[in-house]
Amino acid sequence: MDLNLKDKVVVVTGAAGIEGSIGKTIVDALANEGAIPVLVCRNDRGFAYEKQLQDRGIDSVFYKTDMSDPAQVEATAKKIGEKYGRIDALINNVGVNDGAGLDASVEDFMKSIKLNLTSFFAMTKFCLPLLKKVNGNILNIGSKVSLTGQGGTSGYAASKGGVLGLTREWAVDLLEDQIRVNAIIIAESWTPAYDTWIKTLEDGEERLQSIVDKIPLEKRMTTPQEIADTCLFTISEKSSHTTGQYIFVDGGYTHLDRAIS
Repeated sequence: MDLNLKDKVVVVTGAAGIEGSIGKTIVDALANEGAIPVLVCRNDRGFAYEKQLQDRGIDSVFYKTDMSDPAQVEATAKKIGEKYGRIDALINNVGVNDGAGLDASVEDFMKSIKLNLTSFFAMTKFCLPLLKKVNGNILNIGSKVSLTGQGGTSGYAASKGGVLGLTREWAVDLLEDQIRVNAIIIAESWTPAYDTWIKTLEDGEERLQSIVDKIPLEKRMTTPQEIADTCLFTISEKSSHTTGQYIFVDGGYTHLDRAIS
């Protein structure tokens, strides 16, 4: 299916994760569709990704940005505007499950909120004029933690709950501008970060198997590519009458009865 994303300017935050991360996989999928990914992230790895994309003839740019610093976010949005003059889609993908639980300090909780929620607001606010120019759309990357809880991660859970609230609020705010706003909700996806976490556990392999056994569809984790494919469809014109929605890409993990597992 041709998603008609060729030459569309798509901004992706949290875009410079290591190979196999959700952000990097989304960037690669966009490039393969002929879109122009604009990478926004704090990791210097983005400079290498920028070169890879430019070597393919894609007019992509990496903007190193600390997403927890609104001043940096505003400066990056200004640079995007100066280069491209528009944004066809914004994918807010930043997310760090930082373990700021009830035993954390209030300061650590607020740091989590700043990175995982405030960054979504800031990026959207400062990019909005560029989105309005072309009736672009916004896609927020969420987590099942906002709906199911997890334990030990109050900051991240509160942030991701806020992301869902903003998704519906912005969908209403931006109706007159014909800007669609949706969220992708992820549960258990095999990423490098997940692999790293499993390796920190004494019973990592057993824990992993117990999680996989609870995923209803095919007893396997969602792949980053499956998430990226859904992202691309959602931001494309093929999804032109979808707004304010929470789209679950999780093999039924969040909603289906555990008794079936």
